[in-house]
Amino acid sequence: MSVADLSPLQIWILAARPKTLPAAAAPVIVGVGTALAEGVFRAGPATAALLGALLIQIGTNFANDYFDFQKGADNEARLGPTRVTQAGLLAAREVAAGMWIAFGLASLAGLYLIIQAGWPVLLIGLASILAGIAYTGGPFPFGYHGLGDFFVFVFFGPVAVVGTYFVQSGAASPAAVWSSLPIGSLATAILVVNNLRDIETDAIAGKHTLAVRLGRSGTRLEYLLLGVISYLVPHWDVACRFGPCIGLALLADLPPVLFPASQSEPGGRPGAQRRPGRDQPPGAAVRDSVYRRPLAWLIAVAPSGP
Repeated sequence: MSVADLSPLQIWILAARPKTLPAAAAPVIVGVGTALAEGVFRAGPATAALLGALLIQIGTNFANDYFDFQKGADNEARLGPTRVTQAGLLAAREVAAGMWIAFGLASLAGLYLIIQAGWPVLLIGLASILAGIAYTGGPFPFGYHGLGDFFVFVFFGPVAVVGTYFVQSGAASPAAVWSSLPIGSLATAILVVNNLRDIETDAIAGKHTLAVRLGRSGTRLEYLLLGVISYLVPHWDVACRFGPCIGLALLADLPPVLFPASQSEPGGRPGAQRRPGRDQPPGAAVRDSVYRRPLAWLIAVAPSGP
C-alpha cells in the first residue's frame, strides 16, 4: 500500500511513528522492575507513568515532523520513514495541533502523578515536554546544535527511569540511577543510527547534529561506546548481585548490536546492498535490544526484592 492509499487514521498512526514507542516504554519498564525489586511497586502510578511517557513521545514525534519541515531538514532527499508534513499527507497546522493534543493528554497523566507523588513530578513533566519541543523547535533547537544525544540520554535514561521509580516510592534509589544508564545509552544509540543515516541531508539543511560534527568515523565510535556502556553496567550489577555466571546470561543479544558497527555502516549509505537473511540494519538491532533489555533486567532483579 502506498502512502496515497492511506486512510486518515492510518496517516495519523504513521505520524505518531509507533516504532519509536518501545524506546519510550523501555525506561518505564526498567523503573517498574527496580520498584518491584525493592518492594515499592504501585500499579496506578506505574501505569500513569507509562501512558505519560508514550504520549510525550508521540507529541515529540509530531513536533519533530512539524519543525523539521519548517526548517527544511525534511525534504525529498531525506532517507528514512515518511514524514507526513513533508509528504503532504497532513497540513503543518494539523500536525502542530496533534502535538499539543498529545502533550495535553500527557499532562492529564502528569496531574494524577502530581497528586500521587508531589510537586517534583511537575518539574519532571514540564522539563520533558519542553525538551520534546525544543529538540527541533524554538530559538535554540538543541537537536540542530549537536546536543540531541545528550538530552536523549538524560531524558530516556535518568529522568524516565528514576522518575518512574520516584512516582511509585516517593524517593530516588541508587539502583534506579544505575539501571537508567544502559537504557539511556540504547535510546541514544537509536538516535545515532538515525543521525548517521541523515548526515548528508542534515548538513545541507544546517542541522548540525553530533553526527555531522563528528563525521562518520566519530559517530560509529560513539555508537560502539554506547553499546559497550549498555552492556557493562547491567553485567556489573547482576554479577555483583548473583555472581558472574548469571551476569553472562544477558550477553545473548550482544553480537547483533555491537558487530554491525564494524561490519557495516550504522544507518547505511545510500545505495548500500544487504544480504537477505544475513545483514540486519544496525538500527533494528538496537531497537530489538531496547525491547529485550528491560524485560531481561526486570527478570534478573526481581528475585532480589523482599
